Amino acid sequence: MNLQGSQRGGAKNLALHLLKAENDHVEIHELRGFVSDELVPALNEAHAISRGTKAKQFLFSVSFNPPPEENVPTAAFEQAIDRVENHFGLTGQPRAIVFHEKKGRRHAHAVWSRTDAEKMKAIPLPYTKRDLKMISRELYIEHGWNMPRGYMQSQERDPTNFTMAQWQQAKRIGKDPREIKTDLQDCWAISDTQAAFRQALEERGYLLARGDRRGFVAIDFTCEIFSISKKWIGVSAKEVRAKLTEPNTLPSVEDAKQEIARAMAGHLSELEHQHNQVIKDRLMLLEQKHTSLVQSQKQERQRLKAAQETRFCSENLQRQARFNKGFRGLFDRIMGKHRRIRQRNEYEAYQTALRDRQERDALIFRQLDERRVLQARTERLASFSRQRQRSLSRDMEQYKQIEDKQRETFKFSHRSQNRPDYER
Repeated sequence: MNLQGSQRGGAKNLALHLLKAENDHVEIHELRGFVSDELVPALNEAHAISRGTKAKQFLFSVSFNPPPEENVPTAAFEQAIDRVENHFGLTGQPRAIVFHEKKGRRHAHAVWSRTDAEKMKAIPLPYTKRDLKMISRELYIEHGWNMPRGYMQSQERDPTNFTMAQWQQAKRIGKDPREIKTDLQDCWAISDTQAAFRQALEERGYLLARGDRRGFVAIDFTCEIFSISKKWIGVSAKEVRAKLTEPNTLPSVEDAKQEIARAMAGHLSELEHQHNQVIKDRLMLLEQKHTSLVQSQKQERQRLKAAQETRFCSENLQRQARFNKGFRGLFDRIMGKHRRIRQRNEYEAYQTALRDRQERDALIFRQLDERRVLQARTERLASFSRQRQRSLSRDMEQYKQIEDKQRETFKFSHRSQNRPDYER
């Protein structure tokens, strides 16, 4: 169970934060040691008492976050809260406990008043971060939960960091040369003129251009260059010159790369817009399902609460009916029967409270499972969206770099051609 704590002031702001409606469910589980039975006035009481001291951070707030996949009973939360309370010397201090449920996760917040009302001074809380981490480790071990890496070795870092060069190299390795060779050979075979060959290449995703050192080249959408020669097509240079007779009508390699980069960047931008719209629509649908699910869960909890209250009243009446009235009741008190009945009633009331708590926990755990299914879908969609967005961004950046590089090359070449002879 991950514990995060801090000493702080701002009673009203903290109370309003704990009551935020952005959570699926908010439950004020306990208000101990306060006159008020509402959270905001209760924490304001702690502020009023602290005015008799010099302490500005008169509250100690701790969040208790179990692993997201675990269903933790309310009693386990209470035990963890009591452990923190005893460790920091806050036993008996006024405290508030609030449960939150959001995105299929249930966690708790505990807030203590640090003001010792008898001595009128704040209880010192040194090394809270270190000690809370120690208690967290103990809780993970005791419950058999998978401990986060940060608790085992805080210096660990995410190694998944690849450069653009590595990514490009991986893409090149992933190409199948047999498919490239087949494409180029098919285009050559079905065309009898330069125009037909150029059109056939474009239909396969290649652009025909005049090479710098080689006569003709085909450039694919990644701006990779393939020579129109025996290596790829299986024909001699003479046959190439016989079919491709108008090299001046073709763009240069630099111009072709710039044209491809410009076209691909525009197309990827359109794909990015379409992708974002699809993700937005799907997230909106999931949010509607989330709102409907939370509303139905709240209604189900209200029904359980009403049923438990009705049952408690009925069982309480049955327990009260065991007491005799009048002279018999007086006789029972003298003989000790009244005391035995009262003890039995108290025991049954305690068992009833445990039963009701177990029923509430069972309902909460089932609803958390329902919420986790929906949350898993949302996270998978968000993860897919991030991966697709990163891939599109990398590709767009790559084409932008190609376009910028070709533009700079063209400017440099143009300046060189216009320089006077004595500067060359």
